[in-house]
Amino acid sequence: MLVSQQLVMKAELIVNDHCELAEGPLWNPDDNSLYWVDIHAGRIYRYDPSTGQRALVFAGDKVGGITLQDNGAFLLFMNHGGIRQLKDGILTSLIDEIPDERETRFNDIIADPAGRVLCGLMPTENRLGNLYRLDTGGQLTLLLTGIGCSNGLAFTNGNKQVYYTDSARKEIYLYDYDVRSGSMTNRRIFWKSETSIPDGLTIDADGCIWSAQWGGSSVIRLRPDGVEDGRIEIPGAQNVTSCIFGGDGLTDLYITTARQEDEGSPNAGGIFHARPGVAGVPEYRSRIRVE
Repeated sequence: MLVSQQLVMKAELIVNDHCELAEGPLWNPDDNSLYWVDIHAGRIYRYDPSTGQRALVFAGDKVGGITLQDNGAFLLFMNHGGIRQLKDGILTSLIDEIPDERETRFNDIIADPAGRVLCGLMPTENRLGNLYRLDTGGQLTLLLTGIGCSNGLAFTNGNKQVYYTDSARKEIYLYDYDVRSGSMTNRRIFWKSETSIPDGLTIDADGCIWSAQWGGSSVIRLRPDGVEDGRIEIPGAQNVTSCIFGGDGLTDLYITTARQEDEGSPNAGGIFHARPGVAGVPEYRSRIRVE
């Protein structure tokens, strides 16, 4: 693992929520707020940086990740492969369940430039996990199988490749991505951890990715050549799950953590904030038709 560190800083705890498994942070420019899920609790929270207030916006079945739809609604990726839209407090089912995924749940997802969604599911006791593509008409296509733990995704600037994390193997891959067809090809290892477990990730305007490190109390910055050149330390929480840029100019980095397997750490399950001196890029919105 090559390291050329230029940035080391500490994040600030902004919400001491003690979530069991805070994940999937999403910045919503419509209301200038941060959203995230607490997966096992089946909850979605909203944080308003202008007031410092946190609010519960959904409580129900397990939610593994969310996207922001082009109509302002949220698309929820849930237990058993269920996919539902939440708009104005009303939950509408798009897919009740995926028969082959009844024993598991979605884990991490991302909308692509065409409005589709790449959505991964956890492994079951009997088989490894899968990655699907949800097309705008609501059809599901199985893209990848044999995934140890489907996790963080991000498109490169220019959208010709996509990063994809398999946490169980401690590897981040780089695939070629065809926006016209939604296909992923030519897998190669971009980065492999020797210590902590790579979890969720996001990308900045310089084309570097920020990878949350489960068991590593940090978010690391990886250049396009795979060299680590920055690190944000997360005080009082070992299991860092994901991160997203938000705020004015997307210069704020928001970071989620988990209390799962880290009950003894004082800030485990909290939400953190840092300003690393670089901006992010806007997340794509899903454009999935829900009738």
